Amino acid sequence: MPAEAATLVDNAHLLVVDDDARLRALLQRFLAEQGFRVSIAADAAAARAQLAAVAFDLLVLDVMMPGETGLELVETLRRAGNDVPVLMLTARGGPDDRVAGFEMGADDYLGKPFDPRELALRIRTILRRAAPPQQPLLAAPVQLGMRWFDAERSELRGPDGTIRLTGGEAALLAALARRSGEVLSREEIGTALGTPEAGERAIDVQVTRLRRKIEPDPREPRFLHTVRHRGYVLRPGP
Repeated sequence: MPAEAATLVDNAHLLVVDDDARLRALLQRFLAEQGFRVSIAADAAAARAQLAAVAFDLLVLDVMMPGETGLELVETLRRAGNDVPVLMLTARGGPDDRVAGFEMGADDYLGKPFDPRELALRIRTILRRAAPPQQPLLAAPVQLGMRWFDAERSELRGPDGTIRLTGGEAALLAALARRSGEVLSREEIGTALGTPEAGERAIDVQVTRLRRKIEPDPREPRFLHTVRHRGYVLRPGP
């Protein structure tokens, strides 16, 4: 990773959103000790006010909050085109809850209780994924019909300009494009994304979200194909 990208990861500005005052204070102190700049908010409304004024590098967002939930907040952020990376926290850590978080546009998911060191590790993994790479990931942009994916810049461009990708979507597309024509299992995809424990359904959800960005008709994929009992394969082309 270039020195500039490493600096961005280590000095990232985080927004921690949780209605538990004690946990907010603990996370603020611990993450600051890890070298991050940390702001806090007690609920979605307070988070919105801060997001309107500051371009944060990542959100640590509790799912269950009074009023607007974390899932509802991240969904509205994505609909508004805000692709800030989001790590969801929740006491409900089952597979269905993880899938719900990914469906709304989260980049990662951590169940409570958790080891703060794991939280810091996952934050750095997400930030590194979003940081500019040291070397081009692919020799040239990949053609997907009328759109082109530039892995070096994590950009998907089309006739109408740049199509917004979340950090997770860009990482998924880069992983598939790097081995285009090869079938990748869900386990291989999870490992490439730095979330090997995500589970098959969570990977399926992320693939579904990506298809909405790259396919003319997501119900009849031209480029990102499902290979039954094996996984997924990206087949670029005009």
